[in-house]
Amino acid sequence: MHRRAVIVSDPTPLTRLPVLSGTLGIELFIKRDDLAGPSLGGNKARQLEYYFGAAGAAGADTILITGAVQSNFVRLAAAVAGSLGMRAIVQLEERVADDSPPYRRSGNVLLLQMLGAEVMHYPEGEDEAGADRALENRAAELKRDGRVPYIIPLAEGHPPLGALGYVDAAREILAQDAGFDTFVVASGSGATHAGLLAGLRGAGSRAQVIGSCVRRDRVSQTARIGRVTKRLAQICEDARAVRDNDILIWDGALAPGYGRIGPVAADAMKMMATSEGLLLDPVYTARSFAAVPALVADGTIAPGSRVCYIHTGGLAALFAYSDHIGGAN
Repeated sequence: MHRRAVIVSDPTPLTRLPVLSGTLGIELFIKRDDLAGPSLGGNKARQLEYYFGAAGAAGADTILITGAVQSNFVRLAAAVAGSLGMRAIVQLEERVADDSPPYRRSGNVLLLQMLGAEVMHYPEGEDEAGADRALENRAAELKRDGRVPYIIPLAEGHPPLGALGYVDAAREILAQDAGFDTFVVASGSGATHAGLLAGLRGAGSRAQVIGSCVRRDRVSQTARIGRVTKRLAQICEDARAVRDNDILIWDGALAPGYGRIGPVAADAMKMMATSEGLLLDPVYTARSFAAVPALVADGTIAPGSRVCYIHTGGLAALFAYSDHIGGAN
């Protein structure tokens, strides 16, 4: 049994979107995981419950984690660490070629300063193993100073503890409404997507779960979710119910690449804001929500279907992209 540090103490809202339901000809609901956890929240709060649980079990006093410059994950980790009396060391890796002042100083970067995190930098955004090694070197220094560090790994090959948070979330959603035909969620590291899919299948739900790519193309992401699911099955029985044909991936909003805003994502941001008054971020949720109208249009989501869109948060990044969001207006 894996220890859980309670960060998301109450179910997040599950709300029908009336305007978009009418526009798209489906029954569309939104799971408000943008309200999960501290410091503007987000889906990573659920993932961190199991990492901080493991850290607490190990007696750790310091958390080390890697993410992109505007990472919601590292921002939430810093916030949670502070609330638990722990030190946070965050490593920001270069995934996006953007030297604009808002990207470098605002959004999650500003929040990290406010949260008191120690910030490291790593130059290569696609070298996950190298980024982990840099944290291991820093952790070794901490141990020599008498600290007890815990690393939240970036690279594959580790038990996907974070995915357990979305196994829990799947059960939470089904307790709120068990009648969905389709779930749509952002698909990046794979923990949220794989955990949600595993939790639904383990509970007997046959709803399709469609992951919208935020970093890799459909072929690469399909393979990644398969690998994450197999590792998850080693620590969670629910994941053993997932079959290869359960892994559904859409990459129609991926261009022009991670952390950069394209026209499909910009249109999705505008649609959600003007129709329902809800905000999406340009890195994750603009891309994931863009899948909903596209999949309705191509028939993957049938007319009249009951659809649950998972809002994974990331709203701090809106301010970091202020120089680029003009295309969403």
